[in-house]
Amino acid sequence: MGKRDDLIAQYADDLKNKCGMDADMDLLTKVTIGCGPAIYDADASTVAGSQASELETVKNNFLIKKLGLAEGPELMEAINSVIETYGKSERNKYRAVVYYMLTKHFGKEAVYG
Repeated sequence: MGKRDDLIAQYADDLKNKCGMDADMDLLTKVTIGCGPAIYDADASTVAGSQASELETVKNNFLIKKLGLAEGPELMEAINSVIETYGKSERNKYRAVVYYMLTKHFGKEAVYG
């Protein structure tokens, strides 16, 4: 298995054990690939859940640009909900896991179809 496969397995484990959900492996793989080389960079591969600027970036670059959602208060509510589900005390909130949960939350799986 390659490094990406190892990371996807780790993300699936986080979804199951930290977020209490079974991963749709096909979607998780596509979301992970969509993150590009960021998944291999220690800083870029995680989301700093307590940094407002980081959450704005997730909102603008992922929810609005990638998923095509309209700007509105429900976007930040969804991000905060995902961070809460992942666990505020969880140090490593992987970007691919956060994006996966947001994709599921908004029912935008077709973007990765």
